[in-house]
Amino acid sequence: MVASPRTALALGEAIQRGDLDPVALAERTLEKARESDAVFISLTPERALAEAEAAAQRRRHGAELGPLDGVPLAWKDLFAMRGTLTTGGSRVLATAPDEGDAQAVRHAASAGLISVGKTNLTELAYSGLGLNPHFGTPHHTPGDGEARAPGGSSSGSAIAVAQGIVPAAIGTDTAGSLRVPAAFNGLTSYRPSQARHTREGVTPLADSLDTIGVIATTLPDCLAIDDAMRGRPVATRTPADPERAVIVVDDACLEDPRVEPAVRDNLTRAAERFAEAGFRVVHRRLASVGDTLALIQRTGWLGAAEAYTEYRELLARDEAEHMDPRVRQRLLAARHMTPDAVVTLYRRRRALQARLRQELAGAVLLTPTVAHVAPPLGPLEADPEHFATVNLATLRLSMVASLLDSPAVALPSGTDAEGQHTSLQLSAPCGDDEALLQVALAAGECLA
Repeated sequence: MVASPRTALALGEAIQRGDLDPVALAERTLEKARESDAVFISLTPERALAEAEAAAQRRRHGAELGPLDGVPLAWKDLFAMRGTLTTGGSRVLATAPDEGDAQAVRHAASAGLISVGKTNLTELAYSGLGLNPHFGTPHHTPGDGEARAPGGSSSGSAIAVAQGIVPAAIGTDTAGSLRVPAAFNGLTSYRPSQARHTREGVTPLADSLDTIGVIATTLPDCLAIDDAMRGRPVATRTPADPERAVIVVDDACLEDPRVEPAVRDNLTRAAERFAEAGFRVVHRRLASVGDTLALIQRTGWLGAAEAYTEYRELLARDEAEHMDPRVRQRLLAARHMTPDAVVTLYRRRRALQARLRQELAGAVLLTPTVAHVAPPLGPLEADPEHFATVNLATLRLSMVASLLDSPAVALPSGTDAEGQHTSLQLSAPCGDDEALLQVALAAGECLA
């Protein structure tokens, strides 16, 4: 039997040609999902097969809804889906089945995408490492070595793609929760500017920072599904002309000793390939990036204050004793943030956004997505203090784009000597999504 294509758009093309039956594809997807370990929290077989049969009928009548009609998709278990429990990766959050779908789910269904289930995540989406003591911790570790952290909080979404269960999956990103698991698993993700999507029907963590987005194996898949989730026709974007694009490498990030050599070396080689392709690659320090990192270190993380406010009532109830203690303690620690600190973060955020726009002046910023490769899982599970230290180190760089609401694309950049994945990030000022995406598409072609 000929293997099915791996990408969402290629699967859609095969369905439209009549080479692939969406019902059979949905059945195989559900079978692989059932066989997986800790990747899914719940499956929706009745819905998936009904949606697949509808796609098959449209195909027979030449009435396809678009290039993704009949393609399977998984959702992080923060998105409401009619008749399911939305657990948020917690044993204490869900109280009743959802009465309807999140708007992004409805839009995806209108584009013909097949919802097969809801993926695992860090409890309440509050960690960059992806551990979950309630539903298990998925991983897709390269090679024969010890298990590595999957990255979080969208761990199940990333592993569902990495294991080839679905071609793409939906996650959220508050401090890096799309980009980190993509980075650790050699995948691609796109963190949109907040205003690009509605989050109606999505369980929140930090309202001014939360975004929704896609993890896939290719950027074109991410963008096609992003269009569908917004209720838009899938657009064909033309990659930027490299000779008319500028990429700024923040040397301060590369010179930071916390960046592992493989991460630095692979990014440097990628920058050289961009230059060879005609991009103007400029090396300089950006004050806006350095000042954002310093602000977070000095004042605290805005998402922590918002997350504590969001879940303060839950933390006061007896059920909080059943939460992941790592998540509970991190939430409770934000009680000590002063009003002055929170207001300072909001005010400085606006000033830093303006500064980044001024410094880039139409260019795209190139940095590592994460300073290190996926860390070993065992020590993180065994030692809460080690977990806290590594979690902060993991999210440190990705927090910059989140605080500044910068659209950002994470692309695989290579591997280290042990076969662990490294990743680079391209980002732009808030709202400049389409300009960023054209540059990222061209850059991705250089890395292919």
